[in-house]
Amino acid sequence: MQMHKLALALTLVASPALATGLQIDIAGEANGTITIDLFEDVAPNHVAQITTLAEQGAYDGISFHRVIDGFMAQTGDVQYGKEGEDARMAGMGGSDLPDIAAEFSDIPFARGVIGMARSQNPDSANSQFFIMFAPGDFLNGQYTVVGEVTEGMDLVDAIKRGTGANGAVIGAPDRMTAVRVTD
Repeated sequence: MQMHKLALALTLVASPALATGLQIDIAGEANGTITIDLFEDVAPNHVAQITTLAEQGAYDGISFHRVIDGFMAQTGDVQYGKEGEDARMAGMGGSDLPDIAAEFSDIPFARGVIGMARSQNPDSANSQFFIMFAPGDFLNGQYTVVGEVTEGMDLVDAIKRGTGANGAVIGAPDRMTAVRVTD
């Protein structure tokens, strides 16, 4: 019996934890690829939704429609964020998938953290997410953390800033040209 427990313990230690991530190609003022580690152990339902949309190609071509210097860059509106859509609607849409109940955690909103955007209702996150330029402690426990940038934060810093109301990007926004799920 003890030998079985030891073998099981060694197997668990030797086996890497499954990790899901994204590689996001960005074009516009920022050009290149960022890598994101998704926290499926912290927000499994949100990560499942994001990866489903990425695998469907729903995020490809979607704009960074709300970018506030010193705060965050928001993207992921698969309904209104594509080129040719009415830019005034960007940020008001979602996907055909259902909204997701909040999965709040104690992970702080630090630089490079990815959070899910939502309306006033905490259970209204769908497809939109944001990347933090700087810490935003006031978001802690109020929004779901889904991951963090592990490579390419310099590229995130180069995303075109919004100059319109509430950080709306005026003119041609930077876009996610391709979003791939990685292991």
